[in-house]
Amino acid sequence: MAAGNWSGVTEFVLVSFSFLPTEIQALLFLAFLGIYLITLLGNSLIILVTLADPMLQSPMYFFLRNLSFLELGFNMVIVPKMLGTLIAQDTSISFLGCAIQMYFFVFFGVAECFLLATMAYDRYAAICSPLHYPVIMNQGTCAKLAAASWFPGFPVATVQTTWLFSFPFCANNKVNHFFCDSPPVLMLVCANTAQFEVYAIVGTILIIMTPCLLILCSYTRIAASILKIPSAKGKHKAFSTCSSHLLAVSLFYVSLSLTYFRPKSNNSPENKKLLSLAYTVVTPLLNPIIYSLRNNEMKNALSRTLHKALTLRNFTL
Repeated sequence: MAAGNWSGVTEFVLVSFSFLPTEIQALLFLAFLGIYLITLLGNSLIILVTLADPMLQSPMYFFLRNLSFLELGFNMVIVPKMLGTLIAQDTSISFLGCAIQMYFFVFFGVAECFLLATMAYDRYAAICSPLHYPVIMNQGTCAKLAAASWFPGFPVATVQTTWLFSFPFCANNKVNHFFCDSPPVLMLVCANTAQFEVYAIVGTILIIMTPCLLILCSYTRIAASILKIPSAKGKHKAFSTCSSHLLAVSLFYVSLSLTYFRPKSNNSPENKKLLSLAYTVVTPLLNPIIYSLRNNEMKNALSRTLHKALTLRNFTL
């Protein structure tokens, strides 16, 4: 990011939800603050419980722990600044701060796409090859798959952020969003951005559709295997092991696709903000709820962990 390309822009202004009355913004602040705290608590509990409980040391919970780490990072990159714009009207963000926010938003978003695909493969191996599952998904393989899920975020975020912020910016520094997303920041550029836009479109399609196709292939094979199970009880048990992940995938990809693949004529800045809330605020909140409330092993492990913590506390007192 050469200093000569900053064009005098030292900070940006996040328009956020300033089009709403102050009273509505105050209510949104309270709602988003509550969601943020619950999200932090829920994902932190999943990480702690899956680390502490010996019954949750399977690959599925290893990847779930990785997903919770991602959701925490994703949330902390976006929500604190959004809360500041709502309650303190602190809408300014420095040039570097905007670049850093975009970098980590892209990084965590890309990593989550690939991690969800990895989790689908884990469910495929568990259901379609149950006898070979411990060999296929051994500890080393799980670590490599997790690393492969996290890694693509680094080059994608580095190229996209560095390239976009190397452009000269116009006098208008108002980003019509509640965070520094690529499309609204790109609108402020005073240069020919045709090559970058082609890169962004192709990159977005590949990053979203490639993991999505892998997930569809995995669940097609899973569905075929479940249909071959003779008993209804066996079918229900097999389906229940992947229903939480399937629901989480649906929430994430539907909101992401509606945000980035809708025609511009049907995608006003206000609509895009509302859709962006789905994958930046709502999905990180729902994931721990989905994986906890729909999973008896998680509920039992949480109960055991809380019981141990209370016993230890009473013992120390």
